[in-house]
Amino acid sequence: MSDVKGFAELRFDGVAKRYGEIVALHPTHLVIQPGEVFALLGPSGSGKTTLLGMAAGFVSPTEGRILVNGQDITRMPPERRNIGMVFQNYSLFPFLTVAANVAFPLEMRKHPKAEIVPRVRQMLAMVRLEHLADRLPAELSGGQQQRVALARAAVYNPSVLLMDEPLGALDKNLREEMQDEIKRFHAQFGATVIYVTHDQHEAAFMADRIAILNHGRIEQAGPQSELYERPNNAFVAGFLGEANLLHVTAYAAGEAGSRSVATQEGLRLVVSGAVQTGRMVCIRPANITLSPAPLSYANTFAGKVVDLVHAADSIRYRVQLNDQCQISVRVTSRRADARFEKGQEVYAQWEPEDVLLMEN
Repeated sequence: MSDVKGFAELRFDGVAKRYGEIVALHPTHLVIQPGEVFALLGPSGSGKTTLLGMAAGFVSPTEGRILVNGQDITRMPPERRNIGMVFQNYSLFPFLTVAANVAFPLEMRKHPKAEIVPRVRQMLAMVRLEHLADRLPAELSGGQQQRVALARAAVYNPSVLLMDEPLGALDKNLREEMQDEIKRFHAQFGATVIYVTHDQHEAAFMADRIAILNHGRIEQAGPQSELYERPNNAFVAGFLGEANLLHVTAYAAGEAGSRSVATQEGLRLVVSGAVQTGRMVCIRPANITLSPAPLSYANTFAGKVVDLVHAADSIRYRVQLNDQCQISVRVTSRRADARFEKGQEVYAQWEPEDVLLMEN
């Protein structure tokens, strides 16, 4: 695919990385579209940082190729790739001013000073730090330092911008503020972005598409809505959002063309007729309705509240349905008619289309 608006397509063509007998990344095929923000999401050791390091040129693949707009950059040194990098720990030079930090990549590339000064001023304006140009990094807040790192990584107009846990060192409120800041910056600056994180909410907010990695493999890649609503397996379902996961033991046909599954946890669930097979079921806590009396749902089970936790905008209940099955239910806390106490008998209910079937 050719570039769009000057943005670059980044392609991983069967790249893999082994350290002796240890496989850090299995052969991986992945295409990052021009101009999109693509998140790599997974636990520690899943391979996401290895993949990012290959794109940057810090890690050499054992096999496969990396291409930017069709050009093979696999063996190209990092400084020749026109790829920017934003690190979690900012990596600012402590004895250089904000302006000097941002100017550094241009100076290393031998740009004339007449070009450097206005370009640095422009980048600092984009991250709203032009008034702090003469300060040292130690005189800035964590969020301000991260914005300097962002401006420095983008100052030479890289076609691809890599972000490795860029907000991991910030507290929750500042992290959320910086998420908005980075999205605003990307809308102005452009570039194709690969965003590495272990935070599912951050990935969902920031990215156009997400790849979930586990043990050096991509389990599934696509828009957040697709991964959440149609996960390939139990790992994806559990990693991207809350999930009640049950084990399927048998399938059966029901009345009027309906189908049901029996679970190892002692439930028989009516499922959507469009679903064909699967060894696990997932019911999202937010899709479950609690009530003091049964309503007209296809799946209705009596239970008892065994625990509850109040969050900022919701209440998470743990409900015991039988000796083998305890489920999580999340209810918006604004719903005054949906509040229950520990020990209260309730009915947990959901529709067939809320039962997601998948592999282990």
